[in-house]
Amino acid sequence: MQQLKDRIKQARKFAKLSQKELANKVGITQPSLSELETGRSQSTSFIGSIARICGVDAFWLETGQGSMTNTNAQNRLSEQKTNYNNAAYDGESATDPNLLTHSQMLPIETWDDNTPLDDDDVEIPFLREVELAAGSGKFAIAEASTRTKLRFGKSTLRNRGINPAKIVCVTVKGNSMEPVILDGSTVGVDTDNTSIVDGKIYAIAIDDELLRVKLLYRLANGQVRVRSFNRDEYEDEIYDLKDIRIIGRVFWYSVLL
Repeated sequence: MQQLKDRIKQARKFAKLSQKELANKVGITQPSLSELETGRSQSTSFIGSIARICGVDAFWLETGQGSMTNTNAQNRLSEQKTNYNNAAYDGESATDPNLLTHSQMLPIETWDDNTPLDDDDVEIPFLREVELAAGSGKFAIAEASTRTKLRFGKSTLRNRGINPAKIVCVTVKGNSMEPVILDGSTVGVDTDNTSIVDGKIYAIAIDDELLRVKLLYRLANGQVRVRSFNRDEYEDEIYDLKDIRIIGRVFWYSVLL
């Protein structure tokens, strides 16, 4: 499996940038980037910026899991940028909506809580009164709103082996999982999936009090490493498995920027 240094270098080359060019765009020094690419530096808080500038997936860049990027999406993005730039050069309006569409795009449909469910839709409880902390781990009670629902496609959940009756959506507070899961993100938790797979994200309770969203890794002697994405500010923690209650595996997250 590639190390972080390899993925950063691969991302930079994918973006066709020199170390100096990428460092300038990210806002760090070229020597700092060089230390990341050689492995002398093992972590950085600029993962999100590097991923965004290079056009790669932040989760892949941080963990090595999933795909570096969607090739088709990159091709479409490149085509749209070309059309946009050509229009601006020719003196046309670069905000022409025709330049921001694609032949395979479907129209966006609006809906609210009163919109009838489609055959493939299912409503999932959004428990705003429960906040999972990505920081101090303090349990928080906010305004109760158990009537709020989020909609998912049944086929999407079925393809992931997820039982709609066993999932719930909650809010994450704190910055320990940035740049992947931002403060205020909504996460979907599969409470039926509590087996630890190294490097996956879980909602957990520490001593049945502290609710958190963290990466988990199994260790010897029945222990578990609890890790944050933001390793510059949050060190790894080690717990006995018996002291951790795994609420479920995070299978989805969303945030408004």
